[in-house]
Amino acid sequence: MYISTSSSAASSFLRAASSYTRSRFFPSSLRNLNPASSSALNNQRSTASVVVRSFHSSASRWCHRLDWRSPFSLRAQIRALNPVIERFQKQFATMAAEHPFKEVLTSLPKPGGGEFGKFYSLPALNDPRIDKLPYSIRILLESAVRNCDNFQVKKEDVEKIIDWENTSPKQVEIPFKPARVLLQDFTGVPAVVDLACMRDAMNKLGSDTSKINPLVPVDLVIDHSVQVDVTRSENAVQENMELEFRRNKERFSFLKWGSTAFRNMLVVPPGSGIVHQVNLEYLGRLVFNTNGTLYPDSVVGTDSHTTMIDGLGVAGWGVGGIEAEAAMLGQPMSMVLPGVVGFKLSGKLRNGVTATDLVLTVTQMLRKHGVVGKFVEFYGGGMGELPLADRATIANMSPEYGATMGFFPVDHVTLQYLRLTGRSDETPQQERVYSSYLELNLAEVEPCVSGPKRPHDRVPLKEMKADWNSCLNNKVGFKGFAVPKEAQEKVAKFSFHGKPAELKHGSVVITAITSCTNTSNPSVMLGAGLVAKKACELGLLVKPWIKTSLAPGSGVVTKYLLQSGLQEYLNKQGFHIVGYGCTTCIGNSGELDESVASAISENDIIAAAVLSGNRNFEGRVHALTRANYLASPPLVVAYALAGTAVQSSVLPDMFRSTYQAFTKGNPMWNQLQVPSSTLYTWDPNSTYIHEPPYFKNMTMEPPGVHGVKDAYCLLNFGDSITTDHISPAGSIHKDSPAAKFLLDRGVERKDFNSYGSRRGNDEVMARGTFANIRLVNKLLNGEVGPKTIHVPTGEKLYVFDAAMRYKDAGHDTIVLAGAEYGSGSSRDWAAKGPMLLGVKAVIAKSFERIHRSNLVGMGIIPLCFKSGEDADTLGLTGLERYTIDLPNKISDIRPGQDATVTTNNGKSFTCTVRFDTEVELAYFNNGGILPYVIRNLIKQ
Repeated sequence: MYISTSSSAASSFLRAASSYTRSRFFPSSLRNLNPASSSALNNQRSTASVVVRSFHSSASRWCHRLDWRSPFSLRAQIRALNPVIERFQKQFATMAAEHPFKEVLTSLPKPGGGEFGKFYSLPALNDPRIDKLPYSIRILLESAVRNCDNFQVKKEDVEKIIDWENTSPKQVEIPFKPARVLLQDFTGVPAVVDLACMRDAMNKLGSDTSKINPLVPVDLVIDHSVQVDVTRSENAVQENMELEFRRNKERFSFLKWGSTAFRNMLVVPPGSGIVHQVNLEYLGRLVFNTNGTLYPDSVVGTDSHTTMIDGLGVAGWGVGGIEAEAAMLGQPMSMVLPGVVGFKLSGKLRNGVTATDLVLTVTQMLRKHGVVGKFVEFYGGGMGELPLADRATIANMSPEYGATMGFFPVDHVTLQYLRLTGRSDETPQQERVYSSYLELNLAEVEPCVSGPKRPHDRVPLKEMKADWNSCLNNKVGFKGFAVPKEAQEKVAKFSFHGKPAELKHGSVVITAITSCTNTSNPSVMLGAGLVAKKACELGLLVKPWIKTSLAPGSGVVTKYLLQSGLQEYLNKQGFHIVGYGCTTCIGNSGELDESVASAISENDIIAAAVLSGNRNFEGRVHALTRANYLASPPLVVAYALAGTAVQSSVLPDMFRSTYQAFTKGNPMWNQLQVPSSTLYTWDPNSTYIHEPPYFKNMTMEPPGVHGVKDAYCLLNFGDSITTDHISPAGSIHKDSPAAKFLLDRGVERKDFNSYGSRRGNDEVMARGTFANIRLVNKLLNGEVGPKTIHVPTGEKLYVFDAAMRYKDAGHDTIVLAGAEYGSGSSRDWAAKGPMLLGVKAVIAKSFERIHRSNLVGMGIIPLCFKSGEDADTLGLTGLERYTIDLPNKISDIRPGQDATVTTNNGKSFTCTVRFDTEVELAYFNNGGILPYVIRNLIKQ
């Protein structure tokens, strides 16, 4: 196994994890069923089916249809299906007999006789190179060994991974099959829409629609739809949930339909918690047992903060929704074998220093070191001083420091956490070889915040005042607002509910304890409660015009805040619980009081938000907060007290009871009525769920390679354009093309909801692409906003309107960009939207990993300027027309080859075509990843 080169250590861990797997997925009421029933249950929830993944079998279809309410009915159904089971058991046996690495399949015996199962033992390969591999690479190796069939995964791929020390610098390609896929509802809705649309496409092409099903377990947590409408109220949770269901009934009904129409899909109802905390506390398996084969849990998710699970020793990272859908359909993920940065931790955090201070320090260090596209693996004596919640906080922020994942190998702390969270010992750490090294003495970490516009712009608390003054003076940028000296002390006076109030630059108007980053961490949450308690004792109260909110990551947090007696004091300071889900961190902060909003807008105040989240990009938290700071939930002086409260207030029973409850749903979810059909009936009048045009006029013949001819530049960007700038996110502006679309269809402004909630409607999302109010487009000569210049006429138009002008005239478009294009959340709509607008290529200095892959997945060509060059150095204004020459045959294109770009005014330059793997070339040849999957499934 991947945990250690020691077979005994692996066995010890597997026994503990196997025991946990059984207790976690087999409640006592179900463990009493007969062996056939137990087997069926194991197949249903514990990933059950190497057979399904390997043969695209229909064996698991029956699993989702079983009547779980009656053991007798269950037994009858299983008896009726015995011939099916036997047939696929024979296929599985045949496959096992022919497995290239069958000789290393090792039994894990039970102490009293029998065995827990079998696992593919890496030490049994008897290759000394394996002993030096980082633990994270060993997970990739185990997956390749286990899934090796010399077709999708070849023995050469296994050799590449074993020889990681030599092959990783060469950017070699390997396949990876994750054990499961994780979705949240913002990204889950379009994924299910695509699956439903793919079934329609299969149907039109005369093929078997049942082939479109998740072939690995898919967990979808509905957590991104709740908004902070009601605050400072004991009834805030219920009222916000009622509003959430009223706004999102169509979406929720669609997802509930998907949970019954598609096999192998679990939908966790609204109000259960934040996806990553639910994943950490409940969904994470650590070890799978599928038909007697034991293997490590691994996961890819459609949210970049899927990396939080790495703190538990489960390899996981974010991918685009497009990649996730392919993984769901049994396709191996093609990835470049990554370098691994070894990050050594030593020492111990000082009293008063929190996990948030630590993670902001780590983020800054890793950003400076450069870890984009790499794994970061933590090791050293300091690891033992970090509780798992702190590890999860660091792992959660992987996207902020740019790594694919920040991995903490399994050790005694991991197993302690499994017990704490109600799951049912110790493995040695060994020095590994890494691509590069960093070290941090935890004792040197100091209290800090991050902002005002990026998560890696760390500011020590002792320097905050000076840093803020610098930001006021600096030119507009990541650390500047360019406020004239004479205006810096301006005071905006207003009336708040009949009482005098005032704001000035830097005044805080939103304070939110939100996001999985910190709400999964009991010490900082209890610390926040202790600060509130101390403030109450001193007679201090939060100003009434500051919008306060507390959105825990799961119901467990509520239980330990109540049991500790601290929620009472949080309530007195206005931090009532508003709901369970991602709120302020993703822009679901709700509206500010009208008087506050007016005071900000009319006086051009640079208002601030302080949140315990992981993202603070401009325009993300709220349109009216231009300064946004990430910080730990409590003040630093309270953390010394927090350590004495955790053990008495965080109890395993809280986790057990909380997650037993959510599997029953909630009354509003249970009352949703959904059809039982396997094909979805699209409602052309729906403004939430709409059939996308991806497969319109699709045939079995791939469209092949296409270059770009005389394209106009739709947008010309500088550096650090994030997916928040590209993808529709947050509230729908009243004057935007999307708002006009909704108003024309009878949707009132109060019912606009957010872009995230309407991701299932391509017509809304296309109109919201590049609609960020803080967009800086060079074609507008410094003007900020979601508009561009329509080059042929010189008119200034909304980006969507300009794009439609080009499409209607038959013109292609491209986008010019600087460095780190597409950084931030891994939103599939950041690629789908430009495709629907007619963008054929993006030419940038560099790309964020997931976004570049998503562009390819939607048939858009990503190109990189050569080193030292960009649009400015080449003298490109964006007013030119661009032709990109590519070979006519896909066989003539190689990953990373050069292409010539010419303009209509005689300029010519060379770019690198960023198809990084052969698989990506196949996607491009087919017009995108989804058409590629459909054609492959039909051929099988």
